[in-house]
Amino acid sequence: MFTNKKTCCFFGHREVTHNIKPKLTEIIEKLITEDGVTEFYVGHQGHFDGMVYSVLKELKAKYTQIRYTVVLASMPDEHIKELYGEETLFPDGMETVPKRFAISKRNDWMIQQSGFAVCYVHKITGGAAKFREKCVKKGLRVTDVLN
Repeated sequence: MFTNKKTCCFFGHREVTHNIKPKLTEIIEKLITEDGVTEFYVGHQGHFDGMVYSVLKELKAKYTQIRYTVVLASMPDEHIKELYGEETLFPDGMETVPKRFAISKRNDWMIQQSGFAVCYVHKITGGAAKFREKCVKKGLRVTDVLN
């Protein structure tokens, strides 16, 4: 498994209840310009993931050296292929993971690949808070959108 510590993953609640796009854009730009991050991994389960994806897509025009990938928790269907095209990755071994554990397993995979994480956590329960804590325990440099 290839690990690039100049890689960033994202974790956040499905619903975005704050106007965070400007702050999210600022955070990602700093990661690119100040920390040399060139690789970004994002899921596709909710509004936060969708917002991250749109920001990365916009920033790619300005920072051509970056790459962003939508990391899938299940085999891609036609809808996913239409939305993201070749910008997806289905990690090896995921095909054997039971559906109810797939998102957690995918998130663990993203953490293992990364040196940085950007998190949108506004409540202490749920997957976003759990995976933010995992990032901290694994030693990733975590940036919180809500600060």
